[in-house]
Amino acid sequence: MYRVWNFVAEYSLLLIIGAVTALIWANTNAESYHHFVEFVIWDHAPIGHLHDGHRTLTLHYLVNDVLMALFFAIAAKEVWEAVILKNGSLRGKKAATPLFATAGGMFGPIGVYLGLAMLMGSDTYQAVANGWAIPTATDIAFSYLVGRLVFGAGHPAVRFLLLLAIADDAAGLIILAIFYPSGDLAPEWLLLSAAGAFSAFFFFNYLPRRMDRGNQDRPNSTRIRKLFGGLPYIIGGCISWYGFMRSGLHPALGLLPIVAAIPHADRAFGIFSAAEKHLHDLLNVMEHALKHPVEIVLFLFGLLNAGVELSAIGDATWLVLAGLIIGKPVGVLLFGWIAAKPLGLGLPQGMRIVDLVVVGCVAAIGFTVSLFVASVAFDVGPVQDAAKMGALFSFGAAVISIIAGKVARVQKQEL
Repeated sequence: MYRVWNFVAEYSLLLIIGAVTALIWANTNAESYHHFVEFVIWDHAPIGHLHDGHRTLTLHYLVNDVLMALFFAIAAKEVWEAVILKNGSLRGKKAATPLFATAGGMFGPIGVYLGLAMLMGSDTYQAVANGWAIPTATDIAFSYLVGRLVFGAGHPAVRFLLLLAIADDAAGLIILAIFYPSGDLAPEWLLLSAAGAFSAFFFFNYLPRRMDRGNQDRPNSTRIRKLFGGLPYIIGGCISWYGFMRSGLHPALGLLPIVAAIPHADRAFGIFSAAEKHLHDLLNVMEHALKHPVEIVLFLFGLLNAGVELSAIGDATWLVLAGLIIGKPVGVLLFGWIAAKPLGLGLPQGMRIVDLVVVGCVAAIGFTVSLFVASVAFDVGPVQDAAKMGALFSFGAAVISIIAGKVARVQKQEL
């Protein structure tokens, strides 16, 4: 049904290699590692970190703020198709209970994280409070892989987990945009982002389709596609990214507006679907073209962000882990039960209430997005390093999930 193994190998294997390399490097020669991360590519650049009144483009900024926009664009593509297309996985009643569970899987970690931080004292709370969103994340690829191992590929809980993870990604993008700006807000620059996306959509998508109305051959749309390909959307994406960067919103989200402007398929087949490789709409074609570049980007992201010295383990580490490993299962269970029972929305046939606990344990693997949020929630220093260590340690949720599956007597169902 799904090519999850290929997806993990394609998008996550290099990420793991980069993260492991960073950990080894940072713990054997921390000075050279940090010098590499902050290597200055271009001083007095038109983009980059503000430094003494001018912008400096460092290697870290290039990867986290520029190139990671490609990764978030792919995530946004999956969310967009799940919401807007016929048979989209986040449409209709089938998505109601997973959406409730997603809310629980976010509020639960936030409550545990901030609640424990308050118990640790006001100084600790003030130091770590801004990291409340770190444990709300769910790593789609790794969680889905572990979900298959625990439940079997044919179990309805795996589909439930996938819906939860997609919705979690969507909420995470909103949280990053609203609560973690990269600088002083200048929202008027978002008009530039909107103009870039709207112009590409209107002149190269909507107008040709409008001219082709009633003509099944679609000559105008075909001519525009042959002449320009994805170039108008690449230019529109660059304009949109620049608008985000100047607006103060995190520029890694700068390609989100252009995703909705690109011509897309009429039906959604779902993330990891083998059928998507046969689709030739421009949105899928551009995603396929980004596959290998994004692999390299994720390797660089792991290399530049996971280099934490083991001595950095601290309060933020345990708070992130507690939020994920305790808050996720509790939140998913509570909100999922409310949706399924009191609200009468039900669970997929063949899925039990106790399975929600196991789903919550699997969803506690934060890794990629948790690591990213940690890098923007805190300034460079011991608190950021400690929070990143918590994101890395969240891999331990895989072991907990397998144990939880045994305790809950999950009956694996293969396809």
